[in-house]
Amino acid sequence: MTKRRRTYIWQFTIGFGFLSGLWTAIGIDPEEVILNLLGTVTGQIWPDPAVGQFFILLPAIILIISVRDAYKKGHIPGLASVLIAYIAGLAILVALWTSLILLLAAIVTGYLATGRRW
Repeated sequence: MTKRRRTYIWQFTIGFGFLSGLWTAIGIDPEEVILNLLGTVTGQIWPDPAVGQFFILLPAIILIISVRDAYKKGHIPGLASVLIAYIAGLAILVALWTSLILLLAAIVTGYLATGRRW
């Protein structure tokens, strides 16, 4: 049970929620940069239009899979945890202490979300 909670908090609350909000606040999307680079290189090696379309759709596919997995492992409180962490990441450059309090609330919510049997 503890490993599942720790994994959820690190993978979804901090990784998917907080870091996504932080990257949005900074103005950089590392996933987009990596996928654009990978799409360009792959397009030069294999110039098929279907490959280009795949790399256009890949961020949406990754987002849908991540939200689905967060829901499966934490249900509604788990998704709330990810959303609170995202807001904390967005606010970190503006209000550090508010952001840290929101991140703590997200971690507690994620911890409670994974401890319940649905």
